[in-house]
Amino acid sequence: MHIGIVHYAAPPVVGGVELTIFHHARILAGLGHQVTVVAGQGDSFLPGVLYQAEPLVGSRSKAIAAAGRILAAGEQPANFESLVSQTQMALLTHLGPCDVVIGHNLFTLHKNLILTTAVYRLSQTGEGPPWAAWHHDFAWLRPQYQPELHPGEPWDLLRRPWPGVRHVTVSQAQQADLARLYHLPVEAIAVISPGIEPADFYRFSSTVNQLVQQWDLLAADCIFLLPARITRRKNIELGLRWLAAVREQSGWDARLVVTGPPGPHNPTNAAYLAQLLALRHDLNLDSAVHFAYQAGLNPGQPLLLADAEVAEFYQLADALFFPSQQEGFGIPVLEAGLARLPLFATDLPPFRESAGPWAALFSAELPPEQVAQTILDVLQADRAFQLRRRVLAHYTWRRIVETKVIPLLVAVISQQKEGL
Repeated sequence: MHIGIVHYAAPPVVGGVELTIFHHARILAGLGHQVTVVAGQGDSFLPGVLYQAEPLVGSRSKAIAAAGRILAAGEQPANFESLVSQTQMALLTHLGPCDVVIGHNLFTLHKNLILTTAVYRLSQTGEGPPWAAWHHDFAWLRPQYQPELHPGEPWDLLRRPWPGVRHVTVSQAQQADLARLYHLPVEAIAVISPGIEPADFYRFSSTVNQLVQQWDLLAADCIFLLPARITRRKNIELGLRWLAAVREQSGWDARLVVTGPPGPHNPTNAAYLAQLLALRHDLNLDSAVHFAYQAGLNPGQPLLLADAEVAEFYQLADALFFPSQQEGFGIPVLEAGLARLPLFATDLPPFRESAGPWAALFSAELPPEQVAQTILDVLQADRAFQLRRRVLAHYTWRRIVETKVIPLLVAVISQQKEGL
């Protein structure tokens, strides 16, 4: 698809709508769609996204600002029709090749009533591509805007639904407000929320971001972290068995990330890694257990994570596994506390000493199925874990674009083709 996006301003202007435009454009372009952004303020902000500066679309150009002052007083400026005509022509020029256009705020907000009128007339005459109306605010429902709104057009265009235009709000609360304003059933209005970009929020390094993408960790239902060197006393095979039991009992796509390389002081550790890989295969965990050491970009060249990169995995993880056979102390226990991660570990005296009663400790002889049940009980009762999984499952920008934005735009295009 070739998708147009229109708003008063675009990135790098800072704002909630501009952030939505940035991520929609970024992901749509990344998925192979053409994207054209038309705005009165902004600049070219992403490779592969065409930015078209158009003063008539903004709210601050001299002509639009002057017209806005007259409209706020309840009058139409003498050049109203001329400005509307110019804006229509500009929109057709910039958006003519598009299959569909997303318009932000202009359908219910009064910041540029020239633009609102121009888009209304284009949409009703069928000139140019069809429109999806993305509503973030409603002038007619805000007391502070009432002095600038008046009976008749163009002000009334902001409080009635336009035939042939699909309506989107960013929350169910906004959906209810728009349904009240438009006198529409809520089912006639889609809800597509803003989202979050985990890599930006966590500030992943390039190495960690590459691993997250390579292993598709953000799609996992649960991520366990085992921050240890690959040595036999770390008992990593028990962590694999715990993971297999968790996956079996829950049906989750649960993952385990082992951050360390083979220990450098024992030549048998390379053989131990080979044994772990064989066990991973036998337990059907080839796509669920990730050894950072093996994830270098160049074949045969191991990846050694820096301490700061390991710390980034603490942010991403949902819980920490530490199934060691023996430990003098166990610093990851403390790190798990700082990162607020539930800790599942073997019952060793140093762990009892450092974690007190706040870790789930198991005998190494306890069947993995029993360990898994405790792990699941802890996580399912953890509100922070449940909220994070909800956010990652439903509120990442990519998920929103793929599951909601694209299907809506396809439906808008189909609706136009069917003449509905």
